[in-house]
Amino acid sequence: MKSVSLLAGLAALAIAGAAHAQSHGDHAGMSHSNPPTKTQICLDVSGGLLPVVCKVPASRLDKREDICTCPQGMRTDVAVCGPGQDAPPENNALYAARREAGRDGSLLGDMFQGKPICVAPRG
Repeated sequence: MKSVSLLAGLAALAIAGAAHAQSHGDHAGMSHSNPPTKTQICLDVSGGLLPVVCKVPASRLDKREDICTCPQGMRTDVAVCGPGQDAPPENNALYAARREAGRDGSLLGDMFQGKPICVAPRG
């Protein structure tokens, strides 16, 4: 009887672990799709970019980002450019647009000169 209870308990743990792995989903606001569809950048008060530090898996195949921090500036969500889509060129007009659009902590869905604001995928 003990072995049946033990096996049932182990089976329950295995099922819970598999369910947790599948539902891992969105950790720290970052997309876990491969490749990611959004990331985070650090915005200066001018709208320019500052260095961002992201913790990533030690795999060249897994492009997920778990946690991003900004040593300086405001951490801001932004879309990753899709196939055939280019990031807007860095210039004063883009800085002004990012400064205004990023006030809410997100550039997701925001546009610049009729195109989505996005960043190139990390390589």
